[in-house]
Amino acid sequence: MEETITLNETETTKIEIVTLQKFVILSFISFGVYPIWWMYKTWKFFKVKENLDIMPVPRAIFAIFFLNGLFEKVQGFAQSKGYTKSFSSIGCFLGVIALNVTGRLPEPYFLVSILSFLFFIPAVEALNFGIRNSEGYEIRDTEYFNARQLILLILGGIFWALVLLGLYVE
Repeated sequence: MEETITLNETETTKIEIVTLQKFVILSFISFGVYPIWWMYKTWKFFKVKENLDIMPVPRAIFAIFFLNGLFEKVQGFAQSKGYTKSFSSIGCFLGVIALNVTGRLPEPYFLVSILSFLFFIPAVEALNFGIRNSEGYEIRDTEYFNARQLILLILGGIFWALVLLGLYVE
């Protein structure tokens, strides 16, 4: 996601932004697992940006303890860059938790849990705004999926086909 280069005594960080459309597609096709990657990358972004002594991987894996704080951090960052929208960090956090709990429902109702990524949308928009309106970043906005994302799309598509087939075959 990031690489630092020096241009004429000014430091620039290359960063690839995941558009909202890509986030939604990748989250849905991965059965809601992609937001864990997004949390990891976002914690890593703040670790580098603010020189924090944190470990992004455990913060992404144990999101139940850190997700609300991440939402608050993202919103504060975006608003410091002129973002005028606001969202309820605790509301989004509780929405993620509530929809993840629906994964315990019987077939086919457990599929509702996949939609927990919808509560990440305000934070994704805010983070993208904040990065776009910050100095020191060379933003790489790609229209196409990269190789890892294409692999995820293919594997996710196969898995979706198997799940749907399993729901209809007795």
